[in-house]
Amino acid sequence: MSTPQQPTDGAQPTLLTADAAGEADSDADSTGTRTGGDPARPDAGAAGAGARGTGEADGDDDLLVREGDVAGDYLERLLDILDKDGDIDLDVEGDRASVAIVGGKLSDLIGPDGATLEALQELTRLAVAQATGVRSRLMLDIGEFRARRRADLTALAGETARRVAASRQPERLSPMNPFERKVVHDVIASVPGVRSESEGEEPNRRVVVLPDK
Repeated sequence: MSTPQQPTDGAQPTLLTADAAGEADSDADSTGTRTGGDPARPDAGAAGAGARGTGEADGDDDLLVREGDVAGDYLERLLDILDKDGDIDLDVEGDRASVAIVGGKLSDLIGPDGATLEALQELTRLAVAQATGVRSRLMLDIGEFRARRRADLTALAGETARRVAASRQPERLSPMNPFERKVVHDVIASVPGVRSESEGEEPNRRVVVLPDK
């Protein structure tokens, strides 16, 4: 995986390659993170070290806020190195931190079908885990790519669920990454008379929508 390095003597930074986007997912297609190895970091000292306890709800919230802060520092340094303009929005959505880069010309940070975005999310999660000592499930969006994709997938999943409920015949969707599959699973779970499961191996793993037994 190629990672951005601090430019020196006028040299241009190297952008992440799209093939770094692989990410393991569980049976439920939650977006888990690989562990092991140190992330390549624009500034290793940007986010301090040390784990924070998460035994209580307030501790969990504090940890998610800290994850966002660490990720924001990491991504600000990355944008500076790549000479990219963009604002960083931090939030907490449910049980995970959410970070978005908005504004500016960001298409090359998204990549084909979001491949570079997936790689940047993985690196950001690793940087956060290194700083907090806790595995991160942080979600990164750039240029509202995930927001648009979520809306498209929600509509697709709803239409597919209605067809399967009426026909009682299973339908297989196109291969998707873990984030996309989870969006589909969540929609299908809310529709009576149908269920969903994943089949296949990455990068061709896909959702199958089936009628309830």
